[in-house]
Amino acid sequence: MNSNWSRESWRDKEVVQMPSYLDGSALKKVEAELKGYPPLVFAGEARALKSSLSEAAKGKAFLLQGGDCAESFAEFHPDNIRDTFRVILQMAVVLTFGATLPIVKVGRMAGQFAKPRSAPTETIDGLELPSYRGDMVNGMEFTKEAREPDPGRLVKVYNQSASTLNLLRAFADGGYADLQQIHNWTLSFVADSPQAEKYKDIVDRIQESLEFMKACGIDSNVVPNMRETNFYTSHEALLLNYEEALTRVDSTTGKSYGCSAHFLWVGERTRQIDNGHIEYLSGICNPIGFKAGPSITTDDFLDLLDRLNPENEPGRITVITRMGSEKLSDHLPKLISAVKKEGKEVLWSCDPMHANTEKSSNGYKTRHFDKILKEVKTFFDVHSAEGSHAGGVHFEMTGQNVTECVGGAAQISEDNLGDRYHTHCDPRLNANQALELAFLVAEMLKKQRTAT
Repeated sequence: MNSNWSRESWRDKEVVQMPSYLDGSALKKVEAELKGYPPLVFAGEARALKSSLSEAAKGKAFLLQGGDCAESFAEFHPDNIRDTFRVILQMAVVLTFGATLPIVKVGRMAGQFAKPRSAPTETIDGLELPSYRGDMVNGMEFTKEAREPDPGRLVKVYNQSASTLNLLRAFADGGYADLQQIHNWTLSFVADSPQAEKYKDIVDRIQESLEFMKACGIDSNVVPNMRETNFYTSHEALLLNYEEALTRVDSTTGKSYGCSAHFLWVGERTRQIDNGHIEYLSGICNPIGFKAGPSITTDDFLDLLDRLNPENEPGRITVITRMGSEKLSDHLPKLISAVKKEGKEVLWSCDPMHANTEKSSNGYKTRHFDKILKEVKTFFDVHSAEGSHAGGVHFEMTGQNVTECVGGAAQISEDNLGDRYHTHCDPRLNANQALELAFLVAEMLKKQRTAT
């Protein structure tokens, strides 16, 4: 994409939100080790995702991107991976059925181990230590030893990501995603919820159709698409030394791909046009995204599009808005207007989580379901008014029965937050709330399709 680009050219630029390691020789050794490891994903898979995202940008598909705020070493367990995968499958079924659209499923999984922080240090009882930046960097425990950035964690992230990907591929291709298994995707703690009843109604109707098709000789044994699904991975490209080490040249095209995930994005805090994060993303051929908050100007927005997608390639860029439920309607129309005026190829996705984070009265970081829903609804309304396509949603969610976000049909209150508050960073929707949101998004998508 950039003739002066190399996988290490980001090192000549300023970078922010990256840790400082005390032992430089240990870091170099780890980086060299990772460069010799197999890629986690393959260029052909990234190209397939890019093609699907280009369809979503035209309103012919829809992006569902979700998963952990920050994966952790402690919660690494096949059941947790399976349950999050199950919720995403359920959400996709609801969206597909409601909107009659293909759903592009992308997990915040198998690599989302690092998080930017608002301050480099934190102080407790007079002791100042480095902030926790995710298990990729340091530990949550508030001790000097745990908070020291450790390059050995990069290898552990690779190994855990490889294991997660192996399991996800088995689920996606090995029969677990078979539509004949659709009744088995409901998590036990969701079974008695209003969402479960609505989901069961959809499943029963789908099951009737499947039985009819089977009677006609069409089932998952003869149609692979009925028993398999495409599932992709993504994470924020924050630790560039890790991304550099897993960059590979595709043998069929001679182009460079970031092989740590199919889709990489740059965050609100690291999207400065001349910094190392934008430099790195400008040279890989994966589909990529950038977060757009209320502070982004139209000029900066267009400069990023030109820098990251100079050939205006369809499916290349996903703009992930995260402006807050009260600010989105003021800022998003200007960006949509600029894209239409300049003829830019963009997929618009809504992250209703990050700008709606607040502290509860009892000290927990939380998000209110009503504000999350309001931002998604406003996102659809603005695109409808501007004659554009609301092309995707981006959620922090989990298949675990957590109590981290307030509200929803389960009526989680601030008093309930301490019951099962397990996140290592930001609050996540639980399966109940995620499925409830999927039904609401399906209604909006159906309305959008009817209008066009």
